[in-house]
Amino acid sequence: MATISHSSLAFTGASASDLFRSSKSHVNGMPLKALGRARFGSKSRGFAVSAKLRKVKKHDYPWPKDPKDVDPNVKGGVLTHLSHFKPLKEKPKPVTLDFEKPLVGLSKKIMDVRKMANDTGLDFSDQIVSLENKYQQALKDLYTHLTPIQRVNIARHPNRPTFLDHVFNITEKFVELHGDRAGYDDPAIVTGIGSMDGRTYMFMGHQKGRNTKENIQRNFGMPTPHGYRKALRMMYYADHHGFPIVTFIDTPGAYADLKSEELGQGEAIAHNLRTMFGLKVPIISIVIGEGGSGGALAIGCANKLLMLENAVFYVASPEACAAILWKSAKASPKAAEKLKITASELCKLQIADGVIPEPLGGAHADPSWTSQQIKIAINESVDELEKMDTQELLKHRNLKFRKIGGFQEGIPIDPKKKVNMKKKEGPIASKTSKEKLEDEVEKLKQQILKAKESSTKPPDAALNVMIQKLKKEVDHEFSEAAKAMGMQEKFATLRAEFSKGNSRDQLMDPILMDKITELKNEFNQGLASAPNYASLKYKLDMLKEFSNAKSLLDSKNKAAKLKQEINKKFEEVICRPDIKEKMEAIKAKLQDSGASSFSDLEDDLKEKLVETKKEIESELIDGLESLGLDVEVVKSKAKELSEQTSFSNFRSKMENLNEEINKKIEDVINSSDLKDMIELLKLEIAKAGKKPDVKSKSKIQALEQQIKQRLSEAINFSELKEKHEELMAEISDATKSPGGLDGGVNNEHAKDDSSKYDESRVEINVGANRSFA
Repeated sequence: MATISHSSLAFTGASASDLFRSSKSHVNGMPLKALGRARFGSKSRGFAVSAKLRKVKKHDYPWPKDPKDVDPNVKGGVLTHLSHFKPLKEKPKPVTLDFEKPLVGLSKKIMDVRKMANDTGLDFSDQIVSLENKYQQALKDLYTHLTPIQRVNIARHPNRPTFLDHVFNITEKFVELHGDRAGYDDPAIVTGIGSMDGRTYMFMGHQKGRNTKENIQRNFGMPTPHGYRKALRMMYYADHHGFPIVTFIDTPGAYADLKSEELGQGEAIAHNLRTMFGLKVPIISIVIGEGGSGGALAIGCANKLLMLENAVFYVASPEACAAILWKSAKASPKAAEKLKITASELCKLQIADGVIPEPLGGAHADPSWTSQQIKIAINESVDELEKMDTQELLKHRNLKFRKIGGFQEGIPIDPKKKVNMKKKEGPIASKTSKEKLEDEVEKLKQQILKAKESSTKPPDAALNVMIQKLKKEVDHEFSEAAKAMGMQEKFATLRAEFSKGNSRDQLMDPILMDKITELKNEFNQGLASAPNYASLKYKLDMLKEFSNAKSLLDSKNKAAKLKQEINKKFEEVICRPDIKEKMEAIKAKLQDSGASSFSDLEDDLKEKLVETKKEIESELIDGLESLGLDVEVVKSKAKELSEQTSFSNFRSKMENLNEEINKKIEDVINSSDLKDMIELLKLEIAKAGKKPDVKSKSKIQALEQQIKQRLSEAINFSELKEKHEELMAEISDATKSPGGLDGGVNNEHAKDDSSKYDESRVEINVGANRSFA
């Protein structure tokens, strides 16, 4: 191709970049665009080229027209924004969703009455106020009981405010930044710097259109790889300058056409995910509409994920989920419920961190008010996050996503769960059948009985396993009973009030205590009518029985262990060389004295014996206190060994008398008359059952009275009565005599000795209910 040099063309309207670009095609100093539109004409010598330029509309720059808005410090004025986004000239047409149609009738009535009042000049203000109140109440009832699929429809509402609507409502200044520095600018993602309450933020978000023309231009809010790379560039920019990042999520998902896949859609999303976890500035994400799959998550890896009240966040749309699982998009309401995609459900699962309220009717009913709620939420979140240092901020963001996923149905969520990996938990045990549970209970009972008969160790591990199993079964039965009685919601509400209004350091609110008592009484009164009451009662009885057995076993084990420790400590004290030496010396002196009783000893030997005894007791008390036992020394009167009356004689006499009484009772019971009465009593009790009537009760009481009377007559037999009185008299005489059973000494010498040589009894208190003397 021939080159054209030293051309005499007029380059009116040509830019420097056009001139430079034209040199690449070996055309020096001439723009290609002009060359393409040029009309060539040739003469015999040389030729002339002329260019005709197209007339275009002059660009409207967004400088403020009002001089008051101009910043004197900035040359040329202030750029409020560089966005093509302008307020709509016409109000959007109202769109009524399917579930809102019942409200249309009321709205039409209000309009008709107003029109009638204007036409006739009559006063219909009362009727209008009444209809408006009905409309507001119906609207409130409708929007406070929305189903998940209805919230999906609200999130997709054509008139719902977009990202830029909210940004222009909450910022004082906003400048939109374009381009991914790779030759593209995706209009589905908008980025820019804005100021709000004295802070500078980097805003970015998905931008949907407000009408068909804008939706086509914005690709219905579905970004291509260029959009995510533009967002990535702005993230690096904000991280460099220390601007907090606020992202607005509102997309059905990333654009999944062939061209986007060729340009690296997945790589662009993955790059954003990785980068966001390493940014050193606070990141806040707000779901303002629908957040679909990786297309939403690519700008949603934040420290705080907030959602508008009617926004949804999902991995697959309800229609796609229904088509996959139920082979029909008509099952989308069911899919929306199962997916748990609403703001409240996601907050329970700790995926979302907060819900931003919307006005009745949705965000499109009052966009300005909704924007102000978003502004408040952003300020609160940034205030919280700016208190963290860089490492704490990164760790907070990392743990937020690492803890997601460790949930199972039936297991409560731990709000403080901060694990780096999802824990593998076994499958939840299903309800055990009654027959199987009864077999297990009987086997364990047999094991306990065998261990008791053979004096071996009871099956402690098996008992613990059975108690835990029965606890789970009882909890499950109580839950089923509450569900059958329709009291689940009451329990959930009360549980929420309790957790919200009480802490460990505070006393329980009396009103809350009354509510708990009332609900408990109501539940107990209706429990007998529950369909699973029989199963619940059986499991509860078994749990009580095994718990008592476990408690008894634990107390025996504890007592045996304590006994071993005490015996060991006694042995340590007695076997000490100094104590042993003293005891041997005392024994030798007693043998040398030749005295047969304590009273025959000499005074100095008595004193020596008492001192040695007190010293040994003191050492024993110190040893027992070292085991954590409370030791109490109980002083009693001195007992003269020679004058103590042995209780063994009286014990043998009492046992003989008890044997005679028991034998007499057996003889009376075996008599035909009383035996028949006992059999008749058993028969009457069996006939009466658990709830006997008045007649059966009177019969049973009469028979019991007759049997008791016959037994009383047998015990009051004259011979037995005389033996009993003789034994009581002997015991009474023994207690009154000196040195009797109570160890009392009546003579003066004994009193002097008791005051001088008083013995002591050591009592060890263990806990509140056990003592060793």
